[in-house]
Amino acid sequence: MLDVRGLQKVYDGSGRRVEAVRDLTFTVAAGELVCLVGPSGCGKTTLLKCMGGLLTPTGGEVLLEGRKVTGPPPGMAFVFQEYGRSLFPWMRVAENVELPLKQKHLPRERRKELVADALASVGLADAAGAYPWQLSGGMQQRVAIARALAYEPQVLLMDEPFAAVDAQTRADLEDLVRGLWQERGITILFVTHDIDEAVYLGQRVIVLSASPTVVQEQLKVDLPDERDQLHTRVAPRFAELRTHVYEQIQAAKRGVPRGEDPVTRSDTPPPH
Repeated sequence: MLDVRGLQKVYDGSGRRVEAVRDLTFTVAAGELVCLVGPSGCGKTTLLKCMGGLLTPTGGEVLLEGRKVTGPPPGMAFVFQEYGRSLFPWMRVAENVELPLKQKHLPRERRKELVADALASVGLADAAGAYPWQLSGGMQQRVAIARALAYEPQVLLMDEPFAAVDAQTRADLEDLVRGLWQERGITILFVTHDIDEAVYLGQRVIVLSASPTVVQEQLKVDLPDERDQLHTRVAPRFAELRTHVYEQIQAAKRGVPRGEDPVTRSDTPPPH
């Protein structure tokens, strides 16, 4: 479904050249839920914006079903981290969810059906007439997710969408995303800085290196498909996986090359 090939992004400005992403190559299969983690500042958001057609790569390419992404593709939706800035405060919840559907030129009745279905899916059927500022942070992010669902995307890109909510709300939203993914079969690429969240949500975790970014490791999450906050997070295999991902991120920060053991490798630099 998604194919990232040799992606590079360089920012030039004020006499400085910053290579945010050096050489990223990976794929995401149709219907897969993949989480992307890495050290702070490694270019996760830059990567996602390139994949969503919001930034033009300096090199390489992103393919959606074999077609090169040169702008926001019609089969893709984006959920941003800052829900407060992605919702229009002067529009009611239903109007916010309906807005992107207008560019699809759908009949009004069909738009209403999609909005109602999306809001019901995220547990906000009764909030259609409210304004975003009347809702809690978690509910506002549910509105943002509903807006993406109503668009009926093939691919959903999520950029640290739960970073700004409290722990209890975050757990509820994680379960919401997994439930929607299982029900609707959407391909999801979920960027997070939270290692536990990545292991809990994903079928696979892609670990990025420090900037300039390459893929440090790709890890299959061999946990049961049915997961819950109480039992999955205390399972021995969950602890093993999250420890492994943590070690890889620490190795990425230290610049340990891909394929080397981050624990046994000596940090003493080789002689010149």
